[in-house]
Amino acid sequence: MSPSADVARNLAASARWRWWEGVLLAALVLSWWLLPSQALLLKEIAVLALFAVSLDLILGYAGIVSLGHAAFFGFGAYAAALFAKHAMPEPLVGMAFAIVVSALLGAATSVLILRGTDLTRLMVTLGVASILYELANKFEGLTGGAAGLPGVVIGPLLGRFEWDLQGRVAYAYVLVVLVVCVLIARRLVHSPFGVSLQALRDNRLRATSIGLSVNARLVAVYTVAAAIAGAAGALLAQTTGFASLDLFDFHRSAEVLLVLVIGGTGYLYGGIFGAIVFKLLHDLISAGMPLYWNFWLGLFLVVLVMVGRDRLMRPARWWRPSESRAAG
Repeated sequence: MSPSADVARNLAASARWRWWEGVLLAALVLSWWLLPSQALLLKEIAVLALFAVSLDLILGYAGIVSLGHAAFFGFGAYAAALFAKHAMPEPLVGMAFAIVVSALLGAATSVLILRGTDLTRLMVTLGVASILYELANKFEGLTGGAAGLPGVVIGPLLGRFEWDLQGRVAYAYVLVVLVVCVLIARRLVHSPFGVSLQALRDNRLRATSIGLSVNARLVAVYTVAAAIAGAAGALLAQTTGFASLDLFDFHRSAEVLLVLVIGGTGYLYGGIFGAIVFKLLHDLISAGMPLYWNFWLGLFLVVLVMVGRDRLMRPARWWRPSESRAAG
């Protein structure tokens, strides 16, 4: 068998759907019917999961460490909110606008992460988020400054479905966008482009030596991740009718990184699993101890990283087809 045919067979095998992937996506869809009273919490989980999926594309697959991913989240939120307030309230058009401008921001700032070490990228990405935070604060006539941007009115979804107080329409909207973005991301990471990203993540010098265009791939994946993060921010702004400087804050970037630590990186679904665990812990702990929930969350994280994560993830290595083949 020729090398190209062998590569094509391996790509097809890695892209094959696993049964647990179907179960996960089915569970996400069924949650809309099975848990109607928890629609608002589920909506928050879905938004955070989408945000985490976008970060996993650059961290788990391309090896780009970022502490400023909230720049795209907040930019998408403000783009959607301002579009609704000054242009038209149609949510899908506003979503498309937010995705486009967030992708452009990602493409424009991607040059900053092409050189340097991981520490350099941490500082650069954090700096971009800080710059956007201060710009949004300075142009308060447009953004509302520290008071936020209130009065964002979003029209009915598809012109028919009014936003209800229970959040079921909002959750359905967020859920559809999450599933579509996950399917797109899955197709991307299981393509030759996705495999090349993992190659340059593992050894950039080797990837360059075999002829891969490293910079072009980094720019492309950074742009896609920025677009998906912008979509997550737009969903939050559209479903809450509000955007604030808090969306650019450092804790947003740290929170989504924590979600990936909990769920795992480099297999796309870690963002979903991590968002579920993180939000449920937040909801349960803060309900009983609203002042000290960060302590218990931090303790859980320490235990997870120090003693629990390796044992928890070891039985699940078959989730990742590359590790299964290597083990065999």
